[in-house]
Amino acid sequence: MLRFTTAGESHGPALIAILEGAPAGLPLLASDIDEQLARRQQGYGRGRRMQIEKDAVELLSGVRDGQTIGSPIAMVIRNRDWENWREIMDPAPDVEQAASGNPLRNRSVTRPRPGHADLSGMLKYDRHDARDILERASARETTARVAAGAVCRKLLSELGVSIGSHIVELGGITAETPAAMPDDIATAADASLLRTLDPAAEARMIELIDAAKKEGDTVGGVCEVVCRGLPVGLGSHVSWDRKLDGRIAAALMSIPAVKGVEIGTGFDTARRRGSEVHDEIHSAGVRPLSGNIARRTNRAGGLEGGMTTGEPLTVRVAMKPISTLMRPLATVEMKTGEAATAVAERSDVTAVPAMGVIAEGMMAFVLAHAMLEKFGGDSMKETKRNLDGYIAQLSAR
Repeated sequence: MLRFTTAGESHGPALIAILEGAPAGLPLLASDIDEQLARRQQGYGRGRRMQIEKDAVELLSGVRDGQTIGSPIAMVIRNRDWENWREIMDPAPDVEQAASGNPLRNRSVTRPRPGHADLSGMLKYDRHDARDILERASARETTARVAAGAVCRKLLSELGVSIGSHIVELGGITAETPAAMPDDIATAADASLLRTLDPAAEARMIELIDAAKKEGDTVGGVCEVVCRGLPVGLGSHVSWDRKLDGRIAAALMSIPAVKGVEIGTGFDTARRRGSEVHDEIHSAGVRPLSGNIARRTNRAGGLEGGMTTGEPLTVRVAMKPISTLMRPLATVEMKTGEAATAVAERSDVTAVPAMGVIAEGMMAFVLAHAMLEKFGGDSMKETKRNLDGYIAQLSAR
């Protein structure tokens, strides 16, 4: 069963990802992962950290001679900024500091930020320094997720599945979606500073970001993820935890600062009548991925009853404004209980373009998991053979 875990802190020595369950025989180079890591660092409105870090992966295990070998794939991404934080983040105790009776290290955070994990984490884990919480809660952790997702993305591409994303809203400015989506959505979106397919909206978004930066504020937005090439029947209707829409929503909601996920037309369907919502079905000639059946529309976003329909899978992900403000909000000084302003850590004005790439990675993991769940295989040849047999079965319907 495909699974992954990550480790590491934002200003620690490195971030680590371990992906287990990938079949043997998957072509994989470090450059396949580095390409996705570079995409995550793009986007207008990012902070100085993106200028410091040049993320690159080291493959420590699970890959030999350019192919996966079936064992866990261990990956490490070094933090260049670690050298500037070594004294602050060193795992070893500071003997001199302890002798002084001061339990807090330099750059300690005792004024938690509204909207962040700082306060809840301090109370839950009984920590006096929110840095023990924020370093792991930081969105920097998603670098390791993108690395794991890149491997899953490579697996899906070998099975004929593509994933891309684009920004459809930022700070209340809505981008128009093209009537005909590009064949390669990710590449088309990456050509934009904000990863949007609407140049006119992009210009207004850039003005908004510049204004927010001057005011010490931040902005959020919405991305759309589109997956093509999925066969009908991934996921299941029989149990709540096997429904693919639930698994997708859980994965995407786990991304820092994400507050909403909708599949297809999502919340808008609740405002309409059934005749305006459901996708009529018709025969479609030779269309094997969907059993030679198609929908006249795709308001369901490629999922019905917890299963894929063979139509493109479309999901929108909403990200709130980043909680670190250069014009800090009110909080409490935890050392004294007195009113204070929140700490101002280095941050972005917006990370919505990066969130789209992270969402692609998380989607790639869920879909790769679903593909292997249905088609199995300890090697890519076996998985492909099983998939081909299933498609032949659908074609014969």
